[in-house]
Amino acid sequence: MAEYLVLECEEGKDKVSIKSTTKRKKIRVASLDVFRGLAVFRVSNRRVATCKALVKTVQLFLLGVFLQGGYFHGITSLTFGVDLGSIRLFGILQRITIGYIVAALCEIWVPYNSGTEKQVAVFKSYLLHWCVAVGLCIIYSALLYGLYVPDWQFSVPQSTYSPSSSNNSYISYTVNCSTRGDLGPACNSAGMIDRYVLGINHLYKKPVYRNLKECSDPAIGQGSDSVPPWCHAPFDPEGILSSITAAVTCIIGLQYGHILVLLEDHKDRLLHWVLLSFSFFGLGVFLSYVDIPLNKSLYTISYMLLTSSTAGITFCAFYILVDIYGYRRLTSLLEWMGVHSLSIFVLISSNLAVIAIQGFYSVSPKNNLIHWIVTCFVQK
Repeated sequence: MAEYLVLECEEGKDKVSIKSTTKRKKIRVASLDVFRGLAVFRVSNRRVATCKALVKTVQLFLLGVFLQGGYFHGITSLTFGVDLGSIRLFGILQRITIGYIVAALCEIWVPYNSGTEKQVAVFKSYLLHWCVAVGLCIIYSALLYGLYVPDWQFSVPQSTYSPSSSNNSYISYTVNCSTRGDLGPACNSAGMIDRYVLGINHLYKKPVYRNLKECSDPAIGQGSDSVPPWCHAPFDPEGILSSITAAVTCIIGLQYGHILVLLEDHKDRLLHWVLLSFSFFGLGVFLSYVDIPLNKSLYTISYMLLTSSTAGITFCAFYILVDIYGYRRLTSLLEWMGVHSLSIFVLISSNLAVIAIQGFYSVSPKNNLIHWIVTCFVQK
């Protein structure tokens, strides 16, 4: 026979009977390790929980600055050290921490209706969470399309184009904008906010738009004037403005976690996840056709919705494969990576894994796996 445990609520004297077995092993949702997401938590002391969340945010943010701020110089130069005047302040881990603290504060402080029926709890019980997400999207859109971007200037050290040069002079460039609502690499408001708040010297020095056709002139390495001036400018794809929509992604992920906690039946969970995922997918596709293009560097709303939907669909697939049918061996590697995701990120970002692999070579130190990958793919 199953036993019934009588529990007392923290905020009242009502007794609740919960059915349980005498020896019940705690069930772990393996697909959450295969597809790593946010942990949904419920706290009794909001201030303590807030302090813990803030401490973790600061720790992860500083770790991100250390790993991606320029202290390590990449796989082609296993040296280290960075000038504090040009250290990169934002990056991948910093963006994750911003999304984490926003979602954590929503979970801790934003009220929810615990009396709502479970079948609609994700929509009605956490309505204010959705309001926060919509509000962040409105703020993002207002800043992206509403801010006026004037002409701006920047300088690049001469040594950037001639590393062997001892000349300490700078090359100055002027980017003509005087526009509003531009989503191009030169005159978007996201870059302007980062330049004003963080400083142009603290942005990412090798933005992806340098691979565009406009910037692919062979003479760009010598500081040629045949390419647009913005091709030489730093730009941070993980900047301040794009972190707002990244935080919305975390709030969406939090709702997937609410479904996991509130619903016990596999079909009910999958139904809610699939409805959310395909709703986001349809809305993202619609927005991409109404002048809100898919743009990873700006993390536009359409891009955020499509990536969230594909993540949700992928999670559903892993949930069916791993937690319903029990095929854990097929995804054991992914599960291990999910459990140790932060450690793997640190090893790769700091080049410690690269150094370890590069230490094994044949005959000559250049005959190693890393040198072969760089030669064949990176410098191709």
